[in-house]
Amino acid sequence: MTRPPRLPAHRDPGDSWAVAPDGTRYWGAFGAAGLLAHDPGRGILLQHRAAWSHHGGTWGIPGGARHQGESPLAAALREAAEEAGAPADRLRPAAVHVLDRKVWTYTTVVAEVTAAFEPVAGDEESLELAWVPVDEVAARDLHPGFAASWPVLREALAHRPVLVVDAANVVGSVPDGWWHDRAGAAQRLVDRLARLASTGVDAGSLGLPLDRWYPRVTAVLEGAARGARSGPAVRVVDAPGSGDDAVVAHARALSAEGWHATVVTSDRGLRERVASDAQVRGAGWLLALLDAADQSG
Repeated sequence: MTRPPRLPAHRDPGDSWAVAPDGTRYWGAFGAAGLLAHDPGRGILLQHRAAWSHHGGTWGIPGGARHQGESPLAAALREAAEEAGAPADRLRPAAVHVLDRKVWTYTTVVAEVTAAFEPVAGDEESLELAWVPVDEVAARDLHPGFAASWPVLREALAHRPVLVVDAANVVGSVPDGWWHDRAGAAQRLVDRLARLASTGVDAGSLGLPLDRWYPRVTAVLEGAARGARSGPAVRVVDAPGSGDDAVVAHARALSAEGWHATVVTSDRGLRERVASDAQVRGAGWLLALLDAADQSG
């Protein structure tokens, strides 16, 4: 097909142009978003763009206009499902990169493939879809916008952030009566950590590139606080003995496996013990992030 398909009469208001003061047009009245799906074994999911599309014939990532009221993350997952059959339940968002043109933004969501899938073209926007090894992406005839972003996106693939939370120290930093119900206080912290994991953390707070990250989270519990329910967003570790020893062991193991670990504790002795394996942030740093996540939810 050499011409774009006719837009439906009742299309979303986002399926139109944003126009800059100089007349430059960008597709997506509310901005646009795309998904950089990374399968460590196969590479990056790329879309060979239809001839009628913007920079047709080049390679890029599945993406398109955001719908009215739609978040960039939701838009990227929807577009990838529509254009490439990418199942959201086999993708774990890892990071976000935002190109800001003032009147328009393009958000690239970097996602880890958690279970293999074969892409299937679901519309007329693709000539083909392919898994391309990371080292071979730059050799393709890339869409100019994707080509400009690829170097920083590729660098980001090497980062695997994880928070290791000294739960006893964080809970104990707020005098809210937690000592009357240590298990309940621990569970409330774990629930808030799950919300933070879903909303993400500003990249600058983690010392990482791009704009936002969705780190994995490990909460280490000890004593009467043990037994909190975990979930896909937060791993709960019940320390058999000293919570400090468990934090040190997990930070060391994660560092050895290539993770970018951030230990959260205000305990001076523990901070010194983990300094060679992780960066350290205090309880106040995490509590501020949790408050922001609570408000955004």
